[in-house]
Amino acid sequence: VQLVESGGGLVQAGGSLRLSCAASGRTFSTLTMTWFRQLPGKEREFVATVYTEQGDTAYADFVAGRFTISRDNADKATVTLQMNNLKPEDTAVYLCAAMPGPGWSRRTEHYSWWSRETQVNVSS
Repeated sequence: VQLVESGGGLVQAGGSLRLSCAASGRTFSTLTMTWFRQLPGKEREFVATVYTEQGDTAYADFVAGRFTISRDNADKATVTLQMNNLKPEDTAVYLCAAMPGPGWSRRTEHYSWWSRETQVNVSS
């Protein structure tokens, strides 16, 4: 599975960004797609996942209704993370990851495929 991430950048606190991750090489609808992030000096942490073809989701507590993960199983085979009301503490590198579905995990070692990192910077 190849994962190609796009989006990210610099935004002021309270602003929004959208990250997208396009997958190829496997039937997309069978994959659990998850976003992780890594803050400076910290370990990689779970952000959000969409883990069924129908789009069931789970989020980290710190998301608190600010982020929305969604998937497009049709032409684009893409998972999107819409991030609203961003805070300076959301500054991190973000990655998408995939594992065979339909289950999901918060643990990085359960994921077989990873995108490259994309930087998100939120200024105060």
